[in-house]
Amino acid sequence: MLKTPQRYNYLQLSLFLLMLMTAFSGVASAKNSSPAIPENAHANTYGGGWECDRKYRKAGNICAAIKIPANAYSTNKSYGRGWECARGFEELKEASCTAVTVPGNAFLNSFGDGWECERGYREDNASCHSIKVPMNGYLAESFQSPGWECNRGYLAVNDSCVIVKVPANGYLIDSSSRLGWECNRGFRADNGACIAVRIPVNGFFEASSYGPGWKCGRGYQATENECVPVKMPKNAHLDYSGSEWECDRPYEKQRDTCVQL
Repeated sequence: MLKTPQRYNYLQLSLFLLMLMTAFSGVASAKNSSPAIPENAHANTYGGGWECDRKYRKAGNICAAIKIPANAYSTNKSYGRGWECARGFEELKEASCTAVTVPGNAFLNSFGDGWECERGYREDNASCHSIKVPMNGYLAESFQSPGWECNRGYLAVNDSCVIVKVPANGYLIDSSSRLGWECNRGFRADNGACIAVRIPVNGFFEASSYGPGWKCGRGYQATENECVPVKMPKNAHLDYSGSEWECDRPYEKQRDTCVQL
C-alpha cells in the first residue's frame, strides 16, 4: 500500500493526465466539426471559415472559376463581375474587351478606356480635327467656345476676330458682350456712342445698363426729365422706396387721402 505522500502525488498526476486527455479530445473534436475547405479555397486569415482563391468566386459550398475574357484581369473582389478590361481596352460587347481605336492627333485618356484629342484639335465624328484659329485670336481650353477666343480689343464675329471700336468717353471691357465696351461714369450708351447723362435737380447719377442713367432723391418722383416732390396727404408718410407714400396707422388709403375707418 502506498504511503500518504506518495498516494497524494499519484492522485495529482492522474488528475493532470485526465485534464490533458480531455483538452486533446476537445481540439480533435473542434477540428472534426470545422467545415471542410473546398478546392480552390483557403482558410481565412482572421477568424474561422474560408474564402475562394483569386479568379474564383463562392457559389454555395464550392469555388467556381470566374470567366475572364481576353485582355482583362481579375479584380479579386467579392462584388461586381470580378474582372475589368486592361488599359487600352474597353467593354463594347458583353463579357468582352475590345482594343480602343485611337485616331490621329489623339491619346489614351487617364482611365485607359477611351481617348482625347491633343491640344489644337477638337473631336468631331470619332476624329480629331485641327482648330482653325483666326487672326487676332488664340487657342482656348473651353468646351463652350469653338476652341479659340479673341485677343483683348477684339470680338468674335462668325469665324473671325474684329477690332472693337470704342467711342469717345468709353473704355474696353474683358467681356464677350455684343459691344465689348462700356461708357465712362456720367455717360450712357446710345446708338454706338457715349452721351453725357443730364441729371435733373434733386436727382443723382445711377450706373445702369438701362433707364435714363439717373434717379430722383428721396421725397421726389421722376417725370420725363425732372424730379418733382412727392405730394402726400395728411396722416401719410414716405414708403420704403422714398418715391411713394402710405398712410399712418390706423389710417387707410382711399384714393389720394388717408381716412380712419
